[in-house]
Amino acid sequence: MVCDLPLIRRYAPADLRGAYELLISNGWGHRIASQDYLERLIGASQAVEVAVAGNQVVGFARAITDGLSNGYLSMVVVAPGYRGQGTGRRLVETVTGADPGITWVLRAGREQAPQFFARLGFVASEEAMERRRARGT
Repeated sequence: MVCDLPLIRRYAPADLRGAYELLISNGWGHRIASQDYLERLIGASQAVEVAVAGNQVVGFARAITDGLSNGYLSMVVVAPGYRGQGTGRRLVETVTGADPGITWVLRAGREQAPQFFARLGFVASEEAMERRRARGT
């Protein structure tokens, strides 16, 4: 268990390696093929935040949004030693902001994700549909 809460701040290019290593070590290797690919994803995102403890990236969140009506929370990852202490909650709250006029959606397919996001006000939707990416991409 870690005592000090990490600093939540906007992603900076110097965070790329740490963010990549965090994602790869926490099960995102099937989606993030390289640092270059992650850099492109970040560049196409409107909101990217990191949680930093010392000089280490221990949390990462990325979202795509128009900032007015709709948003998609794409990634939320917290290193195991920082889970259960509010780091993920703080990342989500920072990325999604306080505007109640924006509808945020996400895919909560990982084991504990539905319970985590429900505590943050997300509910299962009967309105959403998806066209999935081709296998292997």
